This record gives sequence, structure tokens and C-alpha cells, in this order.
Amino acid sequence: MAAGGNAPVIIKRKKVIAGGGHHGGAWKVAYADFVTAMMAFFMLMWLLNATTEKQRKGIADYFNPTIPVNRVSGGGDGAFGGTSIFSEVTLAQNGLGASNRYTTTQLQARGQTGVDPAAESQEGDADQADAGTAETGEDAELRQVEEMLLGKGGESMVTDLLARHITTRLTDEGLIVEIFDIEGAPLFAPGTAEPEPVLREIAGVLDEIFGLVRNRVAVNGHVQAAPEVLKVNPSWDLSTARAQASRALIEEAGLARARIARVTGHADRKPVAPNPMAVRNNRIELVLLRSDTG
Repeated sequence: MAAGGNAPVIIKRKKVIAGGGHHGGAWKVAYADFVTAMMAFFMLMWLLNATTEKQRKGIADYFNPTIPVNRVSGGGDGAFGGTSIFSEVTLAQNGLGASNRYTTTQLQARGQTGVDPAAESQEGDADQADAGTAETGEDAELRQVEEMLLGKGGESMVTDLLARHITTRLTDEGLIVEIFDIEGAPLFAPGTAEPEPVLREIAGVLDEIFGLVRNRVAVNGHVQAAPEVLKVNPSWDLSTARAQASRALIEEAGLARARIARVTGHADRKPVAPNPMAVRNNRIELVLLRSDTG
């Protein structure tokens, strides 16, 4: 015991760490590596099961540093279908367009269309010659009639008042001259086959123009649909009667009866306007038939 009766003072220092201490995070990195390895393993197993031998070779070539000199396979079934750009059957940039590296002249593709420009030019000239020949025949005569009706080549033989009732179109059947009703200016008295003066004037002009050709004529009658369901639909009888009346008008104007090929009533079965009940569907078609259809 020390003198004076005082015991020595012993100071003990204790290090206190708040939070219970740090246990380290190395296990997380190891676990991430393990998961990555397992993902790569399962992806490898899937590729082995889902690919063909050619595709597997392509995948191997992808990781092969010697692929630039490999002329056998480029891998995959994409743009080159499993072949390298160095393959002789591809040759995308050599301009030959053939499967052989040194192809013959006959097998080479020429130009962007793959056709010899000289041959293409000759075919175009032949087509133009054929078209020119067709225009000098029956088509030219029918177009002349059309121009005289509509005034495409100069003055029309039809006044503006009558021309608004007429439209034409050239088809495989022949030249169709369509005469139709206009609001406030019908071709026939409503609900009858009695021609109005405007139709008589048109018939006289058409007879004069039709005299320029010898084609036979077909007459088609069309009417608008009835606004309600009727017990007896008059459309068939009315369209046929109007077609017959139109035939009689052009014959009275001077058209030879032997040139009439047929007279047909189509009722309301072939409307030209979206609304079947529109007055535009009341029309007469005079068809200058081609020689092979008349």
C-alpha cells in the first residue's frame, strides 16, 4: 500500500464503436460474379440448343480474331444468310450481280434495273411504235369523236348548254357517251319516257358526229333508285323505255337502224353517284362499240 494510504489510480481506456461494427462487403462482389457466371452458362446452354451447326460456327467465328480472312462463314442468318462478305456468292460491291466472281457477259446485271440499257431502249421504242399504230386505227377515230363532242381539239359541236349533260370515256368496249340529268334540267319528263327538248337537241348533234365513224351503237338506260320500297318497282320498265326512246331519237335524226347493236335497260342497278336516289343516276349511255365487240 502506498504511503499515506492512497491507492494508485488506474485509467483503462475502452474503444467504443457505434453501430455494431463493419462486417465487410466482399461477399456481395463474389455473389454478383457468381450470378453473372450462371447467366452466361444458361445463355450458352440455350444457344447450343436453339442454334444450328452453321449458326454456332458463325458465333464462334465472331469471337475468332481471324474472321477478316475467313472466306467461308460470316455467321448468323441476317443480311448475308450465314455467309461472309468475302464469299464469292455475295460480292455485294463488285457490280456483277451474279454468283460467280468472273461471270460471263450474258449473266451480268446491267444498271439499276438489271436490264441492258440498249435492249430496254429498243423495247421502249417498240412499245411506242405499237401505241402509235393503235392511235392511227380505231382508237384515233374514237378519240376524234370524243374531241368533237367535248371540244378538246378546238371548237365543240355541242353548245355549252348541252355539253353540261354529256361526259365521255374510252374503254375496252368502245367510246361511251353518257347523257345525264341535271337538277332542274331532266332529259325526260319525271317518271316517264317522254324526251325533253334538251335530249332531242343532243340526239341531233350525236347523229351528226356518229356519222364520222361506222361503229355500231349500243344504248343503255339507267334510272335513279326509288325513295321507298314499292310493291311494283318501275325501274326496269322505265330504264328500258327510256333506252328505246333514245334509240328512236337518234334513228329519227338519221342514224342507220342497222348500226344499232342492242338496247338495254339496267334499272337502278349501276348508280354512278354515291346516293342511289341522286338525279345524276338518270342517264342514257350511247356506246360506239369497237369492231371486235360490236
